[in-house]
Amino acid sequence: MDILKGVKCIHFVGIGGSGMFPIVQILAGRGYNITGSDVNEGDIINYERQMGIKVNIPHDAQAVNGADLVVYSAAIFKDNCELARAKELGIPCVERSVMLGEVSRFFQKSICVSGTHGKTTTTSLISQIMIMAGKDPACVIGGKLPLINGYGRDGKGENVVIESCEYSYTFLELSPYLAIVLNIDHDHLEFFKTFENLQAAFKKFASLASGAILINGDDKNTTSVIKDMQVPIITFGVEEGNDYRAINIRKEHQSFYSYDIEYKDEIISTIHLSIPGRHNVYNSLAAFAACHMNGVDVKDIEKGTNSFGGAGRRFEILGTVNGVTIADDYAHHPEEITATLKAAKDMGFKRVWAVFQPFTYSRTKMLLNDFATSLQLADKVVMTEIMGSREINTIGIYTKDLARLIPGSVWFEGFEGVVNYCKDNVQPGDLVITLGCGDIYKAAKMMLKEF
Repeated sequence: MDILKGVKCIHFVGIGGSGMFPIVQILAGRGYNITGSDVNEGDIINYERQMGIKVNIPHDAQAVNGADLVVYSAAIFKDNCELARAKELGIPCVERSVMLGEVSRFFQKSICVSGTHGKTTTTSLISQIMIMAGKDPACVIGGKLPLINGYGRDGKGENVVIESCEYSYTFLELSPYLAIVLNIDHDHLEFFKTFENLQAAFKKFASLASGAILINGDDKNTTSVIKDMQVPIITFGVEEGNDYRAINIRKEHQSFYSYDIEYKDEIISTIHLSIPGRHNVYNSLAAFAACHMNGVDVKDIEKGTNSFGGAGRRFEILGTVNGVTIADDYAHHPEEITATLKAAKDMGFKRVWAVFQPFTYSRTKMLLNDFATSLQLADKVVMTEIMGSREINTIGIYTKDLARLIPGSVWFEGFEGVVNYCKDNVQPGDLVITLGCGDIYKAAKMMLKEF
């Protein structure tokens, strides 16, 4: 079904969200008249108003008048006054992921990046490489890319690069030309119920590819289910047998790695990463392969990769105050925390402080022991109470349950306690890194001021 047939004016409910803005940019660039609403002012809404978009704060039922289509964020409650008014007027309403799927079909070759870990970094890196190479791609990214100071952009080239989330099957709305699967790990099982269901979702996503599938050939959870497809399956990794292989991996300084890329039994490139952590060898190798498969010159890929300093909230160094370095990272799964803290420990700081905000009760309960193991890589562990987000704590899990498993750890109800404790105990030469996908970044910003 063509949801844009006969549509001229599109109203966005929740237009200030980082996931909405790139879609707004792409649709506005194609001549659609855009309006929107949200509950709070913000930088994104300021950008949208500079584009000439009328944005209502707060939501107003009358704001949908004149719209041909309403797009709403998944965070919007079903009883929202604008959605109710649209229904009353007979205006079609679609969730953001449906519109993103439509956007993926605007372009000849959509590059859709999926995986439990590394999506934002890899999507950002592919976007940066292609932009710097003059390919003019459109982009939809889950974090802020410093090169464009935003979460996405419109483009006139043949590619759109899309970060593709598995939660609630949203990535099944997309029409990928190239489907990328970075890895499959135990996550979102409160939704998928079983790991097999999660794997099946990724297999279904990969089956949507019209051109090729690019997968991590070293990840057995991926290779065991993504096979026997209708389009070519290309692999990347460090083990023998991968189509794109990272070899001669070496740590040049602190936690920054370099490696050579072998393709068809020849070394075709050398990469010098400007983002820390061995896990980024895989992310950057996936980005290299995706760009190479889409006709980007090797020298242009090297230039874009080597100059990439990371995406927002992905080991983002926020500043150094009185000798204490403060950073922020989106890591919210034990594997991600492990990768981030290993990179941090390699960087020569006196001590590494992990300031962690657990996210959702179900994930905390399910992965409690794994969280405890990963966090103990830090020298000091400070935590907040669990951010429930979409969940209610019906299972009786609390941060104190995690703290019992981590010797010497402390926890506080809110950010003020966390910040004050760190302020009283950090020393020059320490790194304090906030971890989590909620709003723990606010604590990092508070530290910058308080320290």
